[in-house]
Amino acid sequence: MDKIGVPSVRTMKSAFGNYAVGALGGLIYSLGRSVFGNGLIGSLVAPVLAGSVVKGEAGVALATTAGFFQFSGIAGSSAVAASSAPAEQVI
Repeated sequence: MDKIGVPSVRTMKSAFGNYAVGALGGLIYSLGRSVFGNGLIGSLVAPVLAGSVVKGEAGVALATTAGFFQFSGIAGSSAVAASSAPAEQVI
């Protein structure tokens, strides 16, 4: 239970710093997508660009998470499209 505690100024400052890093990464990601588009190039460049701007473990986590969600959405949407195809009617 040592992971839950009373908020302090120090822990709130740390949490706000993490939030700011995430917001900066999201802004860079959005700018990358707007410059390079929503195609394959934009899908590859935007998370790499955001991960390279944010340094350290946060940048690694940002690029990894963005890449995962970007391409898991592609795989998931193709599975949904295949399962929602109209079935052949048998008379």
